[in-house]
Amino acid sequence: MKKVRFVLTLIALAVSACNAPLTAPPPTETAVVLAATSAPLPSATATFTSVPTSAPTATQTSAPTATQTSAPTNTAEPTATSAPEFSFPAVTVNKQAHCRYGPAVAYLHAADLFVGDTGTVRNRALYSNWLYVKFDKLNYFCWVAPSVVDVVGDVGALNRIEPNLQSVGSNMYGPPKNVRAYRNGDQVVVSWDQMQMTEDKDRGYLIEAFVCQGGAYIWWTFSYPDQFTTTYSVKDEAGCASPSYGRIYTVEKHGFSQPAEIPWPPP
Repeated sequence: MKKVRFVLTLIALAVSACNAPLTAPPPTETAVVLAATSAPLPSATATFTSVPTSAPTATQTSAPTATQTSAPTNTAEPTATSAPEFSFPAVTVNKQAHCRYGPAVAYLHAADLFVGDTGTVRNRALYSNWLYVKFDKLNYFCWVAPSVVDVVGDVGALNRIEPNLQSVGSNMYGPPKNVRAYRNGDQVVVSWDQMQMTEDKDRGYLIEAFVCQGGAYIWWTFSYPDQFTTTYSVKDEAGCASPSYGRIYTVEKHGFSQPAEIPWPPP
């Protein structure tokens, strides 16, 4: 996502409760605090060292006396050692759950998981604590909440990544059209034109956003399960060092559209 990487001061992962949708059907949303402060990073201060104004006085020293040294003795060649092989952390599912195409419950369902399913963790999410897993029973990767798996190994050694939604299947409908937004105090109201999808393919819409609430910069995801609700409201306040923004996708059963940028109104 544009602009956010250079302003992240820490990733403090905490899922908080969020606003209810304006209308039915029931949506799914996730909020994760990225930076619980509105203060920008302090700038570095240069330090200068003074230079003496007068030239140093030259002193005469006697020439060094040559000394004879013996040739070094041969030592044994060092023995090459191989670096320890890295093992991806192993996971076992501990309750029936969903694997998804993104690191939050708002993303499209990818597979059903059952107690005892096994796999390995390959990456971590950039903005949440979800895990990117290759399950032994699947020929593709998907995301799971850490609460539904038992992990053996150090996930802290894994890279953090963003989901590549364009690598998930295909989408025949394209992004939502006529996306607009206006501000009503601390609420930003987003709306768009309904995307006509067949009932079989219809999986609604997905919103990814960064909002400011109580001085905290928050990664926010939200989804509607079908095409018929075309407006959404989210709290967004002044007071964060980075500007809020968002984007919206059309979702069908095969995958996500290209995103449409939300023209986010400033506070």
